[in-house]
Amino acid sequence: MKKLTFGALMILTVTATATSAMAQDAAAGKSSFNKCLACHAIGEGAKNKVGPELNGLDGRKSGTAPDYSYSDANKNSGITWNEAQFKEYIKDPKAKIPGTKMAFAGIKNETEINNLWTYVSQFDKDGKIKQ
Repeated sequence: MKKLTFGALMILTVTATATSAMAQDAAAGKSSFNKCLACHAIGEGAKNKVGPELNGLDGRKSGTAPDYSYSDANKNSGITWNEAQFKEYIKDPKAKIPGTKMAFAGIKNETEINNLWTYVSQFDKDGKIKQ
């Protein structure tokens, strides 16, 4: 019985820790997103700005946000956004998509990139946080 109780406590502890870590990552990613706010919006009611709104980015084809005027380079990049594509892109956007209009030097810190992806990827195409 003691082993069963200990095992259950371990599972609860690990689950709580993992959930807490994810929440911290999203919170840190939201803070990092402040660097993006001048050009991008995300969440319910997000609209295109200098850059496209980023709702539903995970799984979206590059150059397809409605009513945004993309560069030919972005429209023709062949990218479907996912974690790996985003992380490579955000390090150096102009290297990933030569000719992009995005005038951002990039983020080099891996932890910040991971946190930013955690934050951005939680939004569905309607700007609601995925359940």
